Amino acid sequence: MTARGDFVAMFGGVFEHSPFIAERAYDAGLMLVPLTAKSVHDALTSIFRKASREERLGVLRAHPDLAGKLAIAGELTEDSKKEQTGAGLDRLSAAEHARFTELNTAYTEKFGFPFIIAVKGMTKDDILAAFEERIDNSDEEEFATAAAQVERIALLRLQSLLPGH
Repeated sequence: MTARGDFVAMFGGVFEHSPFIAERAYDAGLMLVPLTAKSVHDALTSIFRKASREERLGVLRAHPDLAGKLAIAGELTEDSKKEQTGAGLDRLSAAEHARFTELNTAYTEKFGFPFIIAVKGMTKDDILAAFEERIDNSDEEEFATAAAQVERIALLRLQSLLPGH
């Protein structure tokens, strides 16, 4: 495999199902050696921010619903599964699951992408409170908030991939 291929294999999933971000960062020569969570995050985030609105929307849409159909079917990416399990979203009561489903549907209908939040260190109650607060945001406000959360998720994933840096 090429150095580019190795880089994309390692970091292509940091932005959910969006390897084009790692490909462009590598091709732009943005990678500083040694690779650290911060340097890789800076490079990937730079590419994400320069992407067209449609491309960024595609990244947002690549994220799964929280406690949604993919989680139930066991079809989350390994990163998403760990993140949702860590927040207790795999242990919801029937009523809690119904509330998440209701909010997921309303949110996606309003904004055109799933609710995205970096769940590490949060409880299901924290997530529900953020969900209920953010659903009242304007389209532009929520696009910006969701994009910032995607960047935070990417940083957390990179810190896991590159510990000790």
